[in-house]
Amino acid sequence: MAAQLSPSSSSSSSTLSFSSDRYTRKCYCKQFSRVCYRAHSSIWVPKIFSRIHSRNPSDLNSSNGYPLNAVSLQDGSMSKPLAEEVPASRPGEAETTLSITVVGASGDLAKKKIFPALFALFYEDFLPENFIVFGYARTKMTDEELRNMISTTLTCRVDKRENCADKMEQFLMKCYYHSGQYSSEDDFAKLDCKLKEKEGGSLSNRLFYLSVPPNIFVDAVKCASNKASSVSGWTRVIVEKPFGRDSESSRELTRCLMQYLSEDQIFRIDHYLGKELVENLSVLRFSNLVFEPLWSRNYIRNVQFIFSEDFGTEGRGGYFDNYGIIRDIMQNHLLQILALFAMETPVSLDAEDIRNEKVKVLRSMRPLQLEDVIVGQYKGHSKGGKSYPGYIDDPTVPKDSVTPTFAAAALFINNSRWDGVPFLMKAGKALHIRKAEIRVQFRHVPGNLYKWNFGTDLDKATNELVLRLQPDEAIYLKINNKVPGLGMRLDRSDLNLHYSARYRREIPDAYERLLLDAIEGERRLFIRSDELDAAWALFSPLLKELEEKKIAPELYPYGSRGPVGAHYLAAKHNVRWGDLAGED
Repeated sequence: MAAQLSPSSSSSSSTLSFSSDRYTRKCYCKQFSRVCYRAHSSIWVPKIFSRIHSRNPSDLNSSNGYPLNAVSLQDGSMSKPLAEEVPASRPGEAETTLSITVVGASGDLAKKKIFPALFALFYEDFLPENFIVFGYARTKMTDEELRNMISTTLTCRVDKRENCADKMEQFLMKCYYHSGQYSSEDDFAKLDCKLKEKEGGSLSNRLFYLSVPPNIFVDAVKCASNKASSVSGWTRVIVEKPFGRDSESSRELTRCLMQYLSEDQIFRIDHYLGKELVENLSVLRFSNLVFEPLWSRNYIRNVQFIFSEDFGTEGRGGYFDNYGIIRDIMQNHLLQILALFAMETPVSLDAEDIRNEKVKVLRSMRPLQLEDVIVGQYKGHSKGGKSYPGYIDDPTVPKDSVTPTFAAAALFINNSRWDGVPFLMKAGKALHIRKAEIRVQFRHVPGNLYKWNFGTDLDKATNELVLRLQPDEAIYLKINNKVPGLGMRLDRSDLNLHYSARYRREIPDAYERLLLDAIEGERRLFIRSDELDAAWALFSPLLKELEEKKIAPELYPYGSRGPVGAHYLAAKHNVRWGDLAGED
């Protein structure tokens, strides 16, 4: 087995020292050698000195709600003691440099998401003063060619464009490139030399972002761990999904990664957990008295998690055919959101407390049965004089493929809070609209005095809470009210929080939040290995049955609402999909 990284590499980004009944937090910002956070009991009182003092205070918090760099009282599920990491700077000592290496820098994800997110953090002054960004890939490229490539994807916040060009130039001058093979320790050793040269002898913290296919993960981690990890600070690795294809392959991937990294060093990213409305889900529930008492089987009739894209695989069919919509969307994005939605109140906002509650939800869920799942595949369709190709028309997809591009499922949680409540998921490509939302349908009012005003369709009288994750983020509650006039005519209206109308600033991209959390060592929005095991345990038997029996997906036209079977599945559980025409 290759040598493990040094303990300092796997430690948290901060230390906690105790003085009688007072906690003293040591942390550091770019302009001052030390910023101390003190608190009586468990409440941090920040003394913030930085050039970003003019920001909205909420912008200064990491995703756990504490001030940036605030330490949590727990760190890691393995009960390891916190090892002290090297601070950003100390009087008389060399400053710390943050070195970020994007492995797979020539790929679309890096160009469209990772580099723009890093620039956004730099533009908003959330990166330390001393940082460098390296691109690493097999493609031969110079530093200048990398800068030219990524400059076309960088954008500035709409409210601060006056210094955009200067900021871009400053950021690009901190970007460098090294070409090498993902499985070559020699190439990573050369990368290490370049990193040390740019770090200039300072203490270094290193973050590696693996924007590569999963079959490359282990080789890249092995080489980075053995030849390019930090010897004086921490080393962390962000791993993109998919995390395996089933329980067995996922466990094997985790086993291989942990030959070279500790669990605390692995940041399994699911970018949906970084979306603003997913972040707001816990706030909405746990900080508003009106919602928490209703959050149970007593008042909620069903919950729907809906994901739809209005385009097909578009040249990615070869990759998609190996995974399908269940692995690509449902097993990770939607299931993670479900766990956040349904979890019990955590002990604190500490990452491990929240992830513990999510794992409890996943382990309480009833195994998925084939009769509670509908799969579909889009076919070619002509509309408005334009022809849209079917899934198997993609030249990279086998003509006899039965890989689903659409799936709907009914899941159940076997605990006292949610017993009997159907949690419906629906995800698909080439549908009529692009949308991602959570819909909470409440129970009918017992003995409703106005039921005759709704006719026979009581669903029209159902209160519904909707969290629209994308596009055009919003939270709205559907209520019944009287239409003004002399008669008694009822109407269904929305109490609406429309983000673009309420908040004038641009909503950060999910990758910005997640990259910042990884730099800060905040793990709440990243997936722990036991979470991953529990998620795959739900879906692996179903996927195996679908593939062994070669279940033929129901065909649906490109641009439609999906297979008819999805509506029968909902009706089976006495549910109507909330995204039907005329409902919004």
